[in-house]
Amino acid sequence: MRVRFTKMQGAGNDFVVLDETRGRLGLSAAQYRFLADRHFGVGADQILSVQPASSASVDFEYVIHNADGGEVEHCGNGARCFVRYVRDKGLTDRNPVRVKVKNGEISLSMNADGRVTVDMGAPVFDLARVPFDPAALVPQAMGNFERWPLPLGGGDVASVAVLSMGNPHAVQLVDDVDTAPVLTWGPQIERHAQFPARVNAGFLQVVDRSHVRLRVYERGVGETLACGTGACAAVVAGIRLGLLDAKVDVDTRGGRLTIEWRDNAAHDDSVFMTGPATPVFEGEIELPELA
Repeated sequence: MRVRFTKMQGAGNDFVVLDETRGRLGLSAAQYRFLADRHFGVGADQILSVQPASSASVDFEYVIHNADGGEVEHCGNGARCFVRYVRDKGLTDRNPVRVKVKNGEISLSMNADGRVTVDMGAPVFDLARVPFDPAALVPQAMGNFERWPLPLGGGDVASVAVLSMGNPHAVQLVDDVDTAPVLTWGPQIERHAQFPARVNAGFLQVVDRSHVRLRVYERGVGETLACGTGACAAVVAGIRLGLLDAKVDVDTRGGRLTIEWRDNAAHDDSVFMTGPATPVFEGEIELPELA
């Protein structure tokens, strides 16, 4: 099967985008893994599929597969690339564009400066919905939130704020992201027994109340140059922990994202993320028959 694709990136988080508006490709998990493979395929952190709307309330559906072939709930950097793709390809001229994702609907807007703003929806703090199992753990209160001590190998303990941005996140504070144990603690947190659906592990350095640095070890991918939902989760956690203001610039290894969230008594206001979305190249690839 020959498949046309567009390679895109948002702050260094890179994607293969597939147009399925005229028919489903029916790819297997192994074929998604092949596309994401940086040696034998195109190479990407995730595969984004553009599908037609299934209801009148949205313009498109947006399906995301990680590099390991598994389908995931949400990807903020991918959402920005999604709206850039559908507008560049003439699939819509609407602005904003409303899109269905696995766990709900999101709104995407192109800005005059070429950056894209995504209404990421409200964060989720209900531990069962994250999902997170707090059994046998005692939380540590901080600000208007709490951190959970996760036991790791070698007697280490990661103190994490837990929430969902449509996908699960565990955010910990570090003094310096450059020396943080991302590659050793990240995979342990990702697969920790307390997270039945696994989790994205964020390492957050607060520079000041409107500026942070962030690295994320993503579920099913490993460390990426940027993680949009991870940036949203980190800022929301930082605000609730009493460390950040409502608008924060997040410096990732792939570039800068701007996150805005105005907390309220119910903690249910939408999070807005603004950042770049850039086409890299287009092409065709022969996909082998993989089960």
